[in-house]
This record gives sequence, structure tokens and C-alpha cells, in this order.
Amino acid sequence: MADGALWTHAPLVALDLEGTGAQDRDAEAILEIALIPITAGRPSPDGAYTTLINPGRRIRQRPWISPGLTNSALAAAPRLSDVEPLLHQRLSAKILVGHNIAVDWRLLHRRCPTIKPSGLIDTLRLARHLHPGLREKSLTALIERYALTDRVTDLAPGSRPHRALWDATAAALLLTALVNDLPNSAALGLNELRHVSGLPMQDDPQPPDAAEQLPLL
Repeated sequence: MADGALWTHAPLVALDLEGTGAQDRDAEAILEIALIPITAGRPSPDGAYTTLINPGRRIRQRPWISPGLTNSALAAAPRLSDVEPLLHQRLSAKILVGHNIAVDWRLLHRRCPTIKPSGLIDTLRLARHLHPGLREKSLTALIERYALTDRVTDLAPGSRPHRALWDATAAALLLTALVNDLPNSAALGLNELRHVSGLPMQDDPQPPDAAEQLPLL
């Protein structure tokens, strides 16, 4: 797809992962994943996919591990190898959208290196561009600022903040809300959106520094 095309025509997929944390380094595991296509600037819940992931080991309950991601729940979930073919089909050649997407992409690329998206769009970077003086730029704070909390909950029934489906849906809705604050938003091209919110693709993303280890939620 040409970068000069409208951003609403781009093959965008909102993505969120929940994991054990970068503190686990090489043993860091994906515990939950959700993706939701963005069509014409809107999330498409009918095309959403979410699942828990069995990490193949017991996990410690840490403060950043989302409620519900218990050892008993994860034990009944599929292994990552079972769902990787579907993820490859749904994510390769797509542009991944997320809040602090570098954290999700680093873990996804490490665990599923065959998945090859065509780009990354970071709603956190876009929020910083639009609101440089705003102190609180977490996903939940921005969703509240744009009065989208109820809409996210409607589109992700049974989910909650800091779970993969809720956060992926929130990122999809937040992207459009932020884009609408950009000049000439109705005619915004993909190339322009990438300029203000895109992140470079890295062949071998490295774990973040200690100050960046936890996802910004």
C-alpha cells in the first residue's frame, strides 16, 4: 500500500499483549494476546481475536500481571505454538497499532519471529506529539480524557483495563480520537500518520532499560 494513501485505508490492526515482564529477560512469556482490525478508522469487533496463552510453567503473581491471569486459567489455555500460525496470518504485512507498542512488538518478535508486520503506529507517541504538556498519558487516562471508557467496555464485553482485549480496543479507539485532533485529519495520509506516530521496525528488538520495563497502561 502506498504511504500517500489515506490512513483509513491502511491495513491496521490494534494489538495488545500481557506478559510476565521484561524482568524475566530471556524467560519472558506471553500470557494473553488480543488483536482487533481497524477498518475505515474504526475497530472491527467482529474480526477481533483474543486468547490466554499457556506459558508452559507456573508464573509468579506480580503487581503488573493482570487480574485473571492465574496459573489455573493459563494451564487450560493453548500454547503459543498452537496459535502462532493464526497470528502470522492475521498480523504479517499489517501495521500494528498500540499504546507503547514497542513493548508489545519486542515480546511478540522475540517469541514469534516469523511474524512480519509492515509497520508500527504508537498512540503514546501520537499523544505526546499532540499534548506535550500533558502529564498523564497512560492508556486508561487518555481514554478517560476522550470520554471513550464506556465505548471501550461496550466493544470489549467481559474484559477490563489492563487485559489484552480491553487495551487493544482502547488503542484502536484512541488512535482515531487522536487523529481527529491533527490538522487536516479528514485527509490525513498514512505517510503523515507514520511521521508523527510511527516507530522503526527492528530486526532484533532489545529488552528496554529498567525505567521502561513495564508497559504504560
